[in-house]
Amino acid sequence: MTSKLEEEVPLFLKMNPLDNTAIIVNTGGLKEGVQFSCGLTLTQRIPQGHKVALTDIPAGEEVLRYGEVIGYAEQLIPKGSWVKEALISLPTPPEMDSLPLSTNLKEVEPLDEEFTFLGYRNSDGTAATKNLMGITTSVQCVAGVLEYAVKRIRQELLPQFPNVDDVVALTHNYGCGVAINAPDAEIPIRTIQNLAKHPNFGGEVMIIGLGCEKLVPSRLNEGNDDDNILSLQDEDGFVNMIESILKMAEQRLEKLNDREREVCPVSDLVIGMQCGGSDAFSGVTANPAIGYATDLLVRAGATVLFSEVTEVRDAVHLLTPRAATEEVGKALIREMKWYDEYLERGQADRSANPSPGNKRGGLSNVVEKSLGSIVKSGTLPIADVLAPGQKASRKGLVFAATPASDFVCGTLQLASGIHLQVFSTGRGTPYNLSMASVIKVSTRNSLQEQWHDLIDINAGKIATGEATIEEVGREIFEEILAVASGFKQTWADKWGIYNDLALFNPSPVT
Repeated sequence: MTSKLEEEVPLFLKMNPLDNTAIIVNTGGLKEGVQFSCGLTLTQRIPQGHKVALTDIPAGEEVLRYGEVIGYAEQLIPKGSWVKEALISLPTPPEMDSLPLSTNLKEVEPLDEEFTFLGYRNSDGTAATKNLMGITTSVQCVAGVLEYAVKRIRQELLPQFPNVDDVVALTHNYGCGVAINAPDAEIPIRTIQNLAKHPNFGGEVMIIGLGCEKLVPSRLNEGNDDDNILSLQDEDGFVNMIESILKMAEQRLEKLNDREREVCPVSDLVIGMQCGGSDAFSGVTANPAIGYATDLLVRAGATVLFSEVTEVRDAVHLLTPRAATEEVGKALIREMKWYDEYLERGQADRSANPSPGNKRGGLSNVVEKSLGSIVKSGTLPIADVLAPGQKASRKGLVFAATPASDFVCGTLQLASGIHLQVFSTGRGTPYNLSMASVIKVSTRNSLQEQWHDLIDINAGKIATGEATIEEVGREIFEEILAVASGFKQTWADKWGIYNDLALFNPSPVT
């Protein structure tokens, strides 16, 4: 179909034969009285992405999308009317202790063709997709000094080392004024430790500390010599601080500049899958295409992470059967339970997700959002489960437990070792990571048209019949290899826009 036809012909999308709702495809929505080819007539105007009742749904009856219950009708919802959020009550979440484990496992069949990318080989055997110099901090107090030093490094040193892509400052709000020995403190500390060891830094990371912080720099150094640590309280004045940082940086830039890209197997890649600014099309177009790409990557031997606990919790009954072993299934349940308790301590409930923008895009509640979110994981067995900030160590599909917040999830996936991230969006976000490229996938044609210089791949053409899920999924797979090899640049990388790191710290601040 053409874009013109999309505007002229009323279209809805029904995801499963059992569904009694469907979403409106047409840009701008459809007005009262519009009739579909099946005979359904709208009784009121319905915006794009919002649900229409395909049958009368009596009060108390199930509201179905994706073949699953997303809620119960608060009152009679007549056929052809708008299924608004206020008309749906939230169902109870799946009971954890009765979930099936490892009962629906597909065989991972290797791809016929062997795929490679051009990456940088690290001394520990890992590969990198960027050649970056990383400078981490042990405490927020030094962030301003480091920001000043990084400007100087970019202006004065980087031009001398053309093979180095950039210098990245890993600044954060942790390190002091915190309960450093509290049980949950292991999460932010582990995250910072693993960020410093990110493969794109080539093992040449620097650590800038203050000298009196609780998170002492040596805890980030993993037992190495301290020649990569600089404490500002040991320096005589600001100028000497900056000169010492520049001297240490130059030594590492010289080593990084000697690195060259070489052929690496796709099995060296760790790819993160995430969504943000989601809408009702996310689970129809972009996320299923990403899921197809996920299957291709896993079949090629790569490691693929999917995350966002609150956007998995209400669909976890569809994931535990895909756990490769009962041990993996129990680990998945463990992370769900931990987060349930975390939210309970903060007196937050499930209705806190979705966001107002998600709802404007047609998502009624967290159940509907979760069902659309988990399809990023594809169809293959879940090989492992990671606690927040834990480094990936197994190949295949991995659930990395994180909050749903884009920035926090991105930070934790970086700590788990992702080389790049594929990010679906329906409402639009300029979000990007400095340590790893982010490939943006739009859920709607209109978003790609509006943000033509921010969206890398348009999955909206799936909704209008211009492409299949498999075709867009293959496009995403090929884009990943091109960006990983340095052949292509994402739009966000082209503009140089990056979000700050955002640690997940559930432990007390003193």
